[in-house]
Parts: sequence; C-alpha cells; structure tokens
Amino acid sequence: MSSQPRIRLALIGLSASAKTSWASRAHLPYLLSPRGQAKYEIVALLNSSVAAAQAAIETYQLPVATTRAYGDPAALAADPDVDLVVCNTRVDKHYETVVASVGRGKDVFVEWPLAQDAKHARELAEIGREKGGRSVVGLQGAVAPVVKRLKGLLGAEGRIGKVVSSELRVFGGLNDREVVPEGLGYFTQREVGGNVFTIGFAHVFDMVQAALGELASTKGDVHLQRPEVRLEDAAGNFSKTVQSNVPDLISVSGRWDESRITQKNATLHYRFRRGQPFPGEPALEWTINGEKGEIRIISPKTTFIQVGDPETPRVIEVHDFETNEVETVEWDWEAWQQDLPFPARSIGALYEAFADARGEEVGERYRTMADAAKRHEQLEEILAGWQP
Repeated sequence: MSSQPRIRLALIGLSASAKTSWASRAHLPYLLSPRGQAKYEIVALLNSSVAAAQAAIETYQLPVATTRAYGDPAALAADPDVDLVVCNTRVDKHYETVVASVGRGKDVFVEWPLAQDAKHARELAEIGREKGGRSVVGLQGAVAPVVKRLKGLLGAEGRIGKVVSSELRVFGGLNDREVVPEGLGYFTQREVGGNVFTIGFAHVFDMVQAALGELASTKGDVHLQRPEVRLEDAAGNFSKTVQSNVPDLISVSGRWDESRITQKNATLHYRFRRGQPFPGEPALEWTINGEKGEIRIISPKTTFIQVGDPETPRVIEVHDFETNEVETVEWDWEAWQQDLPFPARSIGALYEAFADARGEEVGERYRTMADAAKRHEQLEEILAGWQP
C-alpha cells in the first residue's frame, strides 16, 4: 500500500449503458487494479441523473455503501470528500461538468480534448490557475513508453545529434475514409469539438512536441475532401448520409527554436489524412532526421501509438550515418502495464504520475490544463480562416 492516503476520486461519465466507453475501457481497469486501488478510491459517480449514476454503480459492482451518486455537477463540486474529479463525457460536456469543481479548487483529470474549443479551454485553465487545483489532461503521449524511449535517444544518449527535421505521414482517426459509426456521428460536427482533427491528428501532434519540444511556429493547410459521410449502425448497416464540416486532410509545417535537442529552425512536416492508407502502407510513419543519424517509427495498423495494440511495433529504428548501419531499439510497457488492456496502459501511467507528483512541480511528466489550452490554441491557429 502507498504510504500516502488514497486519492478520493469521482468519475464523470461512467455509463451503465455504454460498457465499451473510454471510461470503462481505459480508466476503470487501472482504478480497479491492485496498483490503482493502492493509490485511488472511487467514492462518487456523476452522470446525467442520480438514477443513472446509481445504475452505473450497480453495473460495475462498485461499493454501494461508499460510492455516492450525483446528477448535478455543482453538488459534486461541493462534496468535501472528493479530492479528484475525472471527466470522461463527450467533449462538449467537459466544460459544464467540471467548471464548478475547478472553481472550488478541486483537482481534475479531464480527457482530451479539454473542451469544445480554445475559448472554453482557456477559461478552464485560467480558473484552475486562480483557484490552485492541480490538473491532468488525457494527452497520454507524454507518458507513453515509445515517447520516453525517443526522448532518451534524442537527449541523454544523443544518438543522432541535434534534430534538423522531422516528418510524419499519418492515416486514420477513423477506420474508414467515407464511413463513420453512428455513435460517432458528432465527429462530422466541428462545433462539438471531438473529431479526427482534435483527436486523431492532435494526439500525434502532441506526441511530436512531447518528444522534440514545443514548436516555435506552425502553419496549417487543411482541406475537406469528402464532405459527404455515410453513417452506419453497429451491424454495419447504412443509416444515412450527413454533411461534415471537419477537415479530413491536414498538413502542418512548423519550426523549432534551438534547444539541446533541436537545431535552430529545425522543421516539422506533418500530413494527416482521415481513413485508410494505400494498401500495404503503414498507418503512421514518423522520421526524425539528425546531424549524425535518423530515427524511424512505423505503426502498421494504428494512428494511436500512445495506446498501442498487438500489431503496434515494439521497436524503433536508428540509422547511424557514419557506419550506415540500422539498429532496432526495443521498448516495452512496464510490467504492471502489461497486466492491463491496451487502452488503460498509458491512462494508468497518467494516474501514476499524478499520484506520485503530489506536492511537487509537474515538470514534463504529464500535460495540465495550461498545456492543453496551449495545444487548443495551436489547433485554432492551424484552422484560422478555414471554411469548409
């Protein structure tokens, strides 16, 4: 058991009717694991109503006697026995379900995107700064083992010298270029805030900056190639065709200032396209070109290398320019993460880092609301002036 008292936690959005939701697949497995229970205790749920929260308590077999049910965000915020509020709702509900808790100085863990737009993200970050609560945002890439290994190669080991450029070709965000599952129909509505740009594109964009440092400047070129999107139900049957106003082809160029990792004006070129790649091509190919060598990461099937799956490669390739040899550098999940399903592994690492950082400066261990607000501002800048 931890020598510190357990963090008393309230989950927002753990639904009894959505057992495949992110809350149940990615958060609950860690929180109910022996390691998670040593540091955290679920003491409350907030859903759309008290009855819905009570149903979820029963569905997931949480202790009825000690798990309180809420249907009102303000009532949850007023509970003095909740230390950390964790939000897993659809993104357009993030702000309204956590702002009261942030305003009372509670600690919060909000999934990414932080809010439906940069304005609301900035407001949450500013309220949090004023009220003094700690925060963590679900940009898992910062704590993913593949990014940690990259940072070691680029930093302490200096395997390729200073970075002069980095390039990415990424496909995905959704499994198909023309079809969206009915339950994710809101991915076609930019105003909701959750879509392939803010999720698929942005998770990778954040990982790049977690590994190489914050970009000094960015410039976007975005397009909507397929505005008509077909919705399909869970059985794969056609539902209807809708119009999308979310870009499905995003190209971003950027530059870094000089740092211990990057040369002055080191460049980024990142191209993201919704849907499948050309047959035989990987879902993600990321190269980092340095003075002395080059690093390459290839993910055959998934955009979300911070989450992983059985087909995600467990190696990073390093090309040494002097010897012309290519070495595979292995990386892996920590032993305790391997006992969890893939979606819960990096989320578990965020919980671990948050618990271990009590009373300390965050440093680079995980993203806060202030970090997330900055990422939202970058996304807003990329889309500046664009109309579908």
